[in-house]
Amino acid sequence: MDTVRHLEDGTIQKSTGEIHFGWVLEGRAIQDIWIRPRRPAPSTMYGTTLRIFDPGIGGWHIIWSDPLNQDYSRQIGRAEGKDIVQIGDDSRGLKTRWRFTEITANSFHWIGEERSSERDPWHITYEHLARRTSP
Repeated sequence: MDTVRHLEDGTIQKSTGEIHFGWVLEGRAIQDIWIRPRRPAPSTMYGTTLRIFDPGIGGWHIIWSDPLNQDYSRQIGRAEGKDIVQIGDDSRGLKTRWRFTEITANSFHWIGEERSSERDPWHITYEHLARRTSP
């Protein structure tokens, strides 16, 4: 994946990384591993997401954990048109919205946003442009 980090001063930082997705828990959940930058460089982010579908809410319970940076988030994810949108709170108490857009069989655009309260506008913090490299 190619990553763009949007800093508060308006500058951006670019890096690369890798993501690994798979079904886990006897096919009851999806787990992914996010690594940035791409190995073998030392990681600045190394985390995992667990997504479990709940038919009662018609959405996914999502738990993100990056123990390297002590960054954690709980969200609910649902389809919105052609996109997947996950909304919740992170370990800093910020509201988070993660959007998977431009989804194809071999790629997607992930947009991470945050805000301090419901009244504040969303601002983009990260973008990941991911593409499949193997079947």
